[in-house]
Amino acid sequence: MSFIVVLAALAFLMLAAYRGYSVILFAPIAALGAVLLTDPGAVAPVFSGIFMEKMVGFIKLYFPVFLLGAVFGKLIELSGFSESIVVAAIRYIGKSRANAVIVAVCALLTYGGVSLFVVVFAVYPFAAELYRQSGIPKRLMPGAIALGAFSFTMDALPGTPQIQNIIPTTFFKTTGWAAPWLGTLGSLFVVIVGLSYLEWRRRAAMAKGEGYGGAVESDAGRVDAGAGALPHPLLAVAPLVLVGVVNFALTKLIPGWYGDSYALTSDALPGLHAPITTAVKALVGIWAVEGALLVGVVFVGLTALGRVRANFAAGTKVAVGGALLAAMNTASEYGFGGVIAALPGFVVVSDALRSVPNPLVNAAVSVSALAGITGSASGGMSIALAAMSDSFIKGAQAAQIPLEVLHRVVAMASGGMDTLPHNGAVITLLAVTGLTHRESYREIFAVTVIKTLAVFFVIAIYYLTGLV
Repeated sequence: MSFIVVLAALAFLMLAAYRGYSVILFAPIAALGAVLLTDPGAVAPVFSGIFMEKMVGFIKLYFPVFLLGAVFGKLIELSGFSESIVVAAIRYIGKSRANAVIVAVCALLTYGGVSLFVVVFAVYPFAAELYRQSGIPKRLMPGAIALGAFSFTMDALPGTPQIQNIIPTTFFKTTGWAAPWLGTLGSLFVVIVGLSYLEWRRRAAMAKGEGYGGAVESDAGRVDAGAGALPHPLLAVAPLVLVGVVNFALTKLIPGWYGDSYALTSDALPGLHAPITTAVKALVGIWAVEGALLVGVVFVGLTALGRVRANFAAGTKVAVGGALLAAMNTASEYGFGGVIAALPGFVVVSDALRSVPNPLVNAAVSVSALAGITGSASGGMSIALAAMSDSFIKGAQAAQIPLEVLHRVVAMASGGMDTLPHNGAVITLLAVTGLTHRESYREIFAVTVIKTLAVFFVIAIYYLTGLV
């Protein structure tokens, strides 16, 4: 019965997300409903002592990353840098390679720190015009955007500032640059297999005489019309490169500045009533990304002040609203995971997952399954790590597997089965492109399968070569 309660709570949350209801509202309802069926008297204490504690703890750690990432992405959009990058990619890669162009642009933007939701809105008008001019069916476009924005730059490529690569740092005391060889090889696997699949689908559709289809978007012509007034592509790429460089530098420098911990005392701040000790080692990855995004925001503001100034207030309000919503959604799922992990039914699930003897496969299956159920990479990973990170670490240490490898496997697994039909990014992507699941989900699901296979490819590479 306890196992059924846990499944019912997960199914309820998945259904709510699929139907478009707010996870912020329904995550606590699902969690407390499970508690009600298990021990009615514990509902209020669990809400305050577990759900809210976990939720607030997540926001405390990660909200600045969400906020700075959203503001940085909005400034990249307002400055015209994103348009410049797209136009340059089309010019140098060529319209005949539309899939490669879209994947490259989406990858560059997401690896540079732009939120994948922002990337969808920024890239779509140009992708639509590119596909129309190339005679490629529009229904194939979401697959290319998903491959570029929702896959390897989200969780596999070392140093990516996306939240899916940052969350494991606080559990495993690693950095966003964990397992660089494995992450790079996993990224190459996703890109090569993914582009091969998309090109096969393109050739098959065009061989049947299928054209672009659908109405031509009124704003798609911006690619050619605005090209002459756009910033230089090198200037447009500069803030994205800068974020990566600063992120890497701060990852190396911060431990030297602060050591493993830093104590604040009344000698430095007389208003303190008790010393505050911060475990720096667990926060290096977060601080490095925050610092890098802040530098990126300042750089864009200084180099594109004229373009950004007019819409800065309105644009940053939208960015802050988006950051709040994204952070609260994930934090609610994190609180949900904390409650579910405390229930007796989850012990059954946890024991079943622990029965997988290999620690890396165990972590990959656990995280991928929960990401798929919740429809969220960060949410599913948060649930899994909140409940099982200690057992993951013990298993890896017992097998003498570096925690950097565990970090990369967990991050990549979170971005595997998360893109099921109820995933928020998938729903947003289809809504923006004006397509339906029936028309375009086949290509998105193929990317989902390729991403999942990449996790086990990376695990195999580690055991065969020992590369980290």
